[in-house]
Amino acid sequence: MSVYALEQLIAETRRLAAEYRRTTGQMLPVTGEIARFDAARELNLEPAEPRVSGVDALGKDEYEDRRYQIKGRVILDEARAGYRIGQLNTNGDWTHVALVLLDEDFQPFKIYEADREEILTALSRSSGKRSKRGAMSVAKFEAIGELVWTRENGREDEVWSNY
Repeated sequence: MSVYALEQLIAETRRLAAEYRRTTGQMLPVTGEIARFDAARELNLEPAEPRVSGVDALGKDEYEDRRYQIKGRVILDEARAGYRIGQLNTNGDWTHVALVLLDEDFQPFKIYEADREEILTALSRSSGKRSKRGAMSVAKFEAIGELVWTRENGREDEVWSNY
């Protein structure tokens, strides 16, 4: 399948998912695939095919040693607290996690990244049952991770590359 055809399919999936949510109040389970596509495109990652042990994408160029687990979350109200990301595969062979935040139209507006040690340390410091299973809040991920992409600026590390 060509890149153009995949982009068209993802665009239509975004449109249908947003319309479905507005109509029914329910989410279609497509956020993960959309997030995987967006992270690969915006962070210059290679989708891992086939996926193995929690690895959704591989880094390229200077990041070729990185293996990413990708999570996505639709944020309908940024002022509301309590959003959670899907369960992390803590036993997988990943080195980094990318969290793609999507707006109500399933368009990405921020991508955060955290390395394995940061994630595992944060999970071990939590006493809740959810964290033992690899669950984490979006706010916690934002606190330990690094903002690497925004809709307004693109790759955040490129903004400062002239210094």
